[in-house]
Amino acid sequence: MIQVKGLTKFYGKKHVVKEVSTTIQKGKITSFIGPNGAGKSTLLSMVSKLIDADSGEVVVDATSARKMKSNDFAKKVSILKQSNYMNVRLTVRELVGFGRFPYSKGRLTQEDEQFVDQAISYMGLEDLQQDYLDELSGGQRQRAFIAMVIAQDTEYVLLDEPLNNLDMKHSVQIMKILRQLVDDLGKTVVIVLHDINFASVYSDYIVAMKEGAVVREGKTEDIIESAALKEIYDMDIPIQQMNNCRICVYFNSN
Repeated sequence: MIQVKGLTKFYGKKHVVKEVSTTIQKGKITSFIGPNGAGKSTLLSMVSKLIDADSGEVVVDATSARKMKSNDFAKKVSILKQSNYMNVRLTVRELVGFGRFPYSKGRLTQEDEQFVDQAISYMGLEDLQQDYLDELSGGQRQRAFIAMVIAQDTEYVLLDEPLNNLDMKHSVQIMKILRQLVDDLGKTVVIVLHDINFASVYSDYIVAMKEGAVVREGKTEDIIESAALKEIYDMDIPIQQMNNCRICVYFNSN
């Protein structure tokens, strides 16, 4: 499991994340939800060592992340950032191959190629694998970056708003794949989501943030209920039950 202990981050004088503590259980999808500016992406960036915390620590399987060598950490934890920009011209397959870097150091073995094949197949990118990233739609590019993370084959997979640029069909496809990674391969997925209905349908556990702090956390059914959502979003959000899923009808809420 990943233990987050008192993580704090300032940007100048702005207190973006305020002594956040939470535990990410193995073999589950944990979703971070909350309004814009709640500190979700900053928190995920600190957990993944993309940025340093001002105080607090992250413990991965009983080892302080700060004490882990970068390469060892990269074999345990992978991260998909919110904005992925590359100024080199790469094919989809080349990009996905980058996921194997902690193991191959750029020289892909036969085993590495198998992980690349598997990730490309998982994301349905077989027909696009020789296409260049700058020739793809935003959604196709996003799927290629997710394939890269899958190829890294880490126990913990962190994704910051992976549904950006995706239409409804591909958003559902991505969430089903993430569910599969957990249910079939035993991965642990942590995901920042804006759409609370995706969080409701696919998550096991939800951490809700507001103004840099955790305001609610718990099993999905304990968070997707009216009083909790009111506290998180300052809105009255009716909830309807459909096919054993709780759907938040926020489109015309007060």
